[in-house]
Amino acid sequence: MRAPEPVFEAPWHAQVFALTVHLHAQAAFGWPEWTEQFGAVLAEHGVDKELDGGEDYFLAWVEALERICTTKELAEAQVLAQLKEGWARAYLATPHGAVVRLGADEPE
Repeated sequence: MRAPEPVFEAPWHAQVFALTVHLHAQAAFGWPEWTEQFGAVLAEHGVDKELDGGEDYFLAWVEALERICTTKELAEAQVLAQLKEGWARAYLATPHGAVVRLGADEPE
């Protein structure tokens, strides 16, 4: 018996999906608001092909989630930008195969 194919290509795809579902379940936004925002991001990126659920799809998903969170005042755009920059620095400072930790690039 073969193992089932993964539903998501990468763990972060599942995490951002779960975060979106959680925020919706907490009534942070409705599905119509979500689909409108996600569709707008896809249109802005000129996505006119069917997406396969890979990087391009989930990068657009994250952008849409950031927008809806800032629009609904669940998060500040500047704070989100700082977090993204912090994660990028931590990722670049982490040896291959090691767990990436936010703030890992900062001296102790």
